[in-house]
Amino acid sequence: VMLAGMWERALQLDAESDITHVLLDPADVDGDGEWAVYYYEGWGGEQPRRYASFQEFMEAMYRQFHSLTAHRRGAAFDNATTRTLDATIEEARLEALRGQYERAGTMLAEAETYGRPRATGLRDQIRRLLGQTYMVYFGHLTADPLYAPEVLPVLAAEQVRHHQHDDSTWAFHLRGAPDAVRKAGDEILRQVREGTFRYTAGGPFGQAVDEAREQARWGDTDPAWHTLRAALPTWQPLGPDQLAPLGLLADPLLGPLLTPQLGRELLATPRGSRMGDVPAPAADLDPPGMAWLTETDPGNFLVAYRFVLVEGVDPAELPARIGADGTAELHEPMLLWEAHTRLRSNGEVSTWDDRALAAVGRAGPGWSFAFEPRPGQHFNEQRFISPAQAASHGTRAVVVWSEPARGHGEHGLFHLSVAEDGQEKYAFTVHGTTIRRSGTIPVTLDPDRFIPQTPDEPVSGRLGERRALEAIAAEFQVRLPRFALTHGRLHTFTTRSWTRPPDPGETYTVIRFGPLGNGGQGPSAP
Repeated sequence: VMLAGMWERALQLDAESDITHVLLDPADVDGDGEWAVYYYEGWGGEQPRRYASFQEFMEAMYRQFHSLTAHRRGAAFDNATTRTLDATIEEARLEALRGQYERAGTMLAEAETYGRPRATGLRDQIRRLLGQTYMVYFGHLTADPLYAPEVLPVLAAEQVRHHQHDDSTWAFHLRGAPDAVRKAGDEILRQVREGTFRYTAGGPFGQAVDEAREQARWGDTDPAWHTLRAALPTWQPLGPDQLAPLGLLADPLLGPLLTPQLGRELLATPRGSRMGDVPAPAADLDPPGMAWLTETDPGNFLVAYRFVLVEGVDPAELPARIGADGTAELHEPMLLWEAHTRLRSNGEVSTWDDRALAAVGRAGPGWSFAFEPRPGQHFNEQRFISPAQAASHGTRAVVVWSEPARGHGEHGLFHLSVAEDGQEKYAFTVHGTTIRRSGTIPVTLDPDRFIPQTPDEPVSGRLGERRALEAIAAEFQVRLPRFALTHGRLHTFTTRSWTRPPDPGETYTVIRFGPLGNGGQGPSAP
């Protein structure tokens, strides 16, 4: 009602316009007697913009004039205001390289409202490292042959994330670019989509990138970031319009490390030969031990899990020990949920052939792991074959299988087995309040110490499981990398079956899935 009534009472300032109207409203007055200005753009389809005073409105129009003129005339538009703003942009660039990214961002934001050509490209780099993606396009940098190899991979990663099978919008990022940049951009998009893109840099920082990538692919997330962080002061920009090693964000192994928290630490670190205060290190991404597996986030992909820990063995050697037929190869690193979506289903499900698609990595000093979330089969104690025996030849191996209770009346299951040099030393399986043991279990791992759960704990609680994981981590000095398993990319391989073949007379089911055929009979279940 107030907006509609304005047309009967307001002072209309526009004389001729393209369905754009400016109204001073005497019914909207502040404490100083200033009338608010309402700016209608009939072609915009939105509510009018409100300015608290005529002065505020005119200042906005002054910025708009500069922005529109700069868009039309580019660097050729020059006056006292543009020269002052361009000097501010250069000062902001140096401030950003000194680690003063917040002050630099404020300065660049002001220059951006005036449409200064460099402001958007510089400010978008800061915004993207802070985790912002909305309207982040890096301005003129995408068409510049010098900077395109650094910023186009970041845009390509967003393109793949949100438009997996539609590249019609990709040309938007390459508008105005020379043919060589367009061709390079299409190749970058292909590499990002196929997961083969690798960020590179020169000098000592480039060497640190290679070292950090090797650490990250085995789940050493925090050491990988520590390697990059130590080398950041040696990083050098490609030119005066680059503020940070932005292309890291598109690297399939290193990109996930740059959370907004670590992006802030990167931005706060002096680099590019500039001096400044070094920020306090951010907290590590991974907690110690393995008890984090019991976190009860409803969306937790790792609610049920099983894993093998092997001492003194490199992760790359695990397929030879417990791989399917002893010949399983490591797949290229990928997100764990993606690996299960793309690789787990082979068109066949068996109630006895229980091979796991396991992610591999390092489980602390001297240990490796093979980890599978949400196993395809339930634990069957009568048919279970612990991989610990095969994995432990010449060393030690630990196997854990957990199936937490999922609702009222259900009982959780937790299994531990430890083998040394091919022989099982001890094991226990807890199902509800029932405990089955074998071998001589160390006092520190006695299931009576942490299982069953306390009487006052909810049925769905995982306190006993948490205590068990804490005890195992302390006994063997091992850990599992939470960030790598939930957000990073790891190698995977298919293990041998965790269930023995059926004995004579035992029944089992094999279900094969395939396209409808043979008169529409569909899947077979022999």
